[in-house]
Amino acid sequence: MEVVNAKSVKTLNLENRLIDFAVLILEISDNLPGKRSCNHLGDQLMRSGTSPALNYGEAQFAESRNDFIHKIKICLKELKESKICLTIIERREYFSDKEKLILAIKEVTELVNIFTKSAKTASENKITKR
Repeated sequence: MEVVNAKSVKTLNLENRLIDFAVLILEISDNLPGKRSCNHLGDQLMRSGTSPALNYGEAQFAESRNDFIHKIKICLKELKESKICLTIIERREYFSDKEKLILAIKEVTELVNIFTKSAKTASENKITKR
């Protein structure tokens, strides 16, 4: 029987949230109108919105604390980019399902907060463990 600790449950929950967020982002991107500006935003959003799940997976197998911090900060950077992209889509009223768009903005805001705290904690732990 596999022993599951609280840290591994949190890791799995965050990984699943990032995957669910990526799926939501793909749905939003796929359903934007066919305008040139929407194609640009949709392509950018697909890249930045799916990247955190992939980079978080890499962070779980980081080769060092510095590598972990670097990958977590990449996740944070991509999440912030996704938030801005979603906000532009919202302001331009490009996506018809307002509830889904609000859900995506709420989730990306929470994920940004989580990764901001994680990057700060990892950096502080790096300093104290010297």
